[in-house]
Amino acid sequence: MLEEMKTENLYDLKETIAASLLEKAEYPWEALGGIKAFILELGSRLSPERFEKRGEDVWVAKSAIVAPTACINGPCIIDEEAEVRHCAFVRGSAIIGKKAVVGNSTELKNVILFNRVQVPHYNYVGDSILGFKAHMGAGSITSNVKSDKTLVVVKTREAEVETGLKKFGAMLGDGVEVGCNSVLNPGTVVGRNTNIYPLSRVRGFVPANSIFKEEGNLAEKK
Repeated sequence: MLEEMKTENLYDLKETIAASLLEKAEYPWEALGGIKAFILELGSRLSPERFEKRGEDVWVAKSAIVAPTACINGPCIIDEEAEVRHCAFVRGSAIIGKKAVVGNSTELKNVILFNRVQVPHYNYVGDSILGFKAHMGAGSITSNVKSDKTLVVVKTREAEVETGLKKFGAMLGDGVEVGCNSVLNPGTVVGRNTNIYPLSRVRGFVPANSIFKEEGNLAEKK
């Protein structure tokens, strides 16, 4: 399972502008602390023919759609043909991929959204990385700090992986579907093409190509 949680096994790095940051991380959460600096460095090099700078350290692709009611704090990169909808709140250190959707009243903070990610309705996504075409149903959130404020540990059936991080939401592999009103607890890692049932409480590692129904009730996709 440790092998399955590695960056190369969760994500197709061709589907993000942040590939050069993530390819340095054996496990994706190792990149969380570098998102802010990466955006500042990359933003200064983005083509002015494709991107425009809006405010302090905010780079928006000219083909992207950003609602006038959205609040975008830097550093932030919004890639081509992305859509940021009414009253979205980007708190900073956010990379929003090509054709991604950030919906009404969704809040982002210290995140990488790969291309075509959808967080379209009332989502909170913090200190997390969502892979290509990952989708979070309405009201589903990442919980990124433990209630006792201790450092986050990723738990699998075989081991507990110390991350050294106080803030760590969820690592969702490519194609993950999260059902409505689910809570992804600190240190959640979900393998590629897995479905999470609505109203789920998820923690630890969920294998690829599976269906999470509830704790201890996991089915293999056919």
